[in-house]
Amino acid sequence: MPSFASSTLTKVPAISLSFWIIKILATTFGETAGDTVSMSMNLGYLVGTGIFATLLIVLVALQIRARQFHPLLYWATIIASTTAGTTLADFVTRSLGIGYPGGSLLLLGAVLTSLAVWHRALGTISVSSVHEPRAEIYYWLTITFSQTLGTALGDWVADGSLGYLGAAVVFGTLLALLALALYRTSVSRVALFWAAFILTRPLGAVVGDFLDKPVAHGGLELSRAGASFVLGLAIATLILAIPQRAAETSAAE
Repeated sequence: MPSFASSTLTKVPAISLSFWIIKILATTFGETAGDTVSMSMNLGYLVGTGIFATLLIVLVALQIRARQFHPLLYWATIIASTTAGTTLADFVTRSLGIGYPGGSLLLLGAVLTSLAVWHRALGTISVSSVHEPRAEIYYWLTITFSQTLGTALGDWVADGSLGYLGAAVVFGTLLALLALALYRTSVSRVALFWAAFILTRPLGAVVGDFLDKPVAHGGLELSRAGASFVLGLAIATLILAIPQRAAETSAAE
């Protein structure tokens, strides 16, 4: 039966290949930029988290106040969440001494709890519901937890025998399997989205670590600030060059 529900636009981008490319670049940028502040500038994980968390709160507030989708504002908020996630995960796993397994399990619990509370409150965790303040708060809270989880998970896998490149292959393969499931199975599209969203973060984390970690530890030892600049320029170029539209939702959803 055809639906005659009126449609409205959300304040998040429609999911496309360009979305995932920019998302992976943003997570890689988050790793190098977070390390630049906490390590290269020697401010530490806690101070770095405070800086990026403050920026994230301001940007989320602007995002909620905005009347429509603004690509630059949206991606700036994503970048703030991934840099905050980098320093927060490092603080939890290293400074607090929980370790990568403990930190990953703790943060996975935070992501699942956030999704469960969101679903209980609004009846959906689809990005197509992100067009009113309550949904936006749940959306950005879940994203921040997922970015933090991804950092800890990426560090955990890369810290073993696989190294940074081996870990990148693992997470890249998992993302490819999710893409295959999207086209070949009837698995919930919402579940696949959040699984992919979470997995892009550890992929970006291990690639970022590969770029800036010492050669003795399996990295290229590139300048963290330099790598962040190049990644930031690539992200800005893609945002400006590729037309982006807001995701749609229907009043009947």
